[in-house]
Amino acid sequence: MSENERYKCYTHRSCEFFPCHSGADGERFNCLFCYCPLYALGRRCGGDYVYSPDGIKDCSGCLLPHKPESYAFIIGRYEEIMEIVKEQDQT
Repeated sequence: MSENERYKCYTHRSCEFFPCHSGADGERFNCLFCYCPLYALGRRCGGDYVYSPDGIKDCSGCLLPHKPESYAFIIGRYEEIMEIVKEQDQT
């Protein structure tokens, strides 16, 4: 990542939960999307998730938003996320 692209990755090493996913590489962990914006896409998010028996989406095994190289993928999905928000706001 070049010097003028540092906004794409932020590592909050002093966070009491860092790294928040077991098995994560603490040297390459991106905290920028701490709360994943792709969560709203449900099954279409593209990440590694499971649903619990009671229907709750569990993303604890997913590192997609925490990889520095995932920035473009996540930003590229924002139009889809905005459409979901529009639909919800109209109901």
